[in-house]
Amino acid sequence: MRIMLKSKIHRARVSTVNLDYEGSITIDEGLMRAADILPYEQVQVLNLNNGARFTTYAIKGERSGEICINGAAARLAAKGNIIIILSYCHIADDEAPGFLPRLVYVDANNAVVDTKWLTEALPL
Repeated sequence: MRIMLKSKIHRARVSTVNLDYEGSITIDEGLMRAADILPYEQVQVLNLNNGARFTTYAIKGERSGEICINGAAARLAAKGNIIIILSYCHIADDEAPGFLPRLVYVDANNAVVDTKWLTEALPL
């Protein structure tokens, strides 16, 4: 088994940070659906503004462009920061070479502007 990138929400903007929440990242329900991310699924968040990387779980937010960093991770981001949200899956070794992740591109308001599968697998 291999752990492979399943989906990526590229260049989302943090709309809110909430230090006092128990934890997680709140993601607009439409973005979660587009990226095939389920509530409570583990995700990795990469902050392009400060280089921070953290692992948390997703919770469903309103269809409003909401991206809220919650709990202790709120110290790793600020409103307006640009982030990448990654999800992963386990793939059998024989299926991994042809596996293609789903990419979700958003605008400055976190509305989906394009969704596609990578067009080709990376060469081995």
